[in-house]
Amino acid sequence: MSAPSNANAAPLVGVVLEEQIDITVDQVCALCRVERTQIVHLVEEGVIDPMQPASAVAQWRFSGEALARARRAVRLQRELELNPAAAALVLDLLDEIAALREALRR
Repeated sequence: MSAPSNANAAPLVGVVLEEQIDITVDQVCALCRVERTQIVHLVEEGVIDPMQPASAVAQWRFSGEALARARRAVRLQRELELNPAAAALVLDLLDEIAALREALRR
């Protein structure tokens, strides 16, 4: 049995809160369960970028999108024993696949 459709229904509009957050490097470390050096390596490899570059690592702030990407990179590193450069490559390829799939849907 299918759900009733409403042709006049307005599209859902909302804000993804994860993208709106602003978190410190220490919070990223805690949420990813890694040492600060691992997050520094991810930044050095271009996996994630601080919202505003700062000379001191302690001053780095990250978006929710960066947190999600860091968590994926850490998971790849743990499960597949990848180094940060390999994790960066895998994430870039996954992003490209997602973009291509989205283009096919249009």
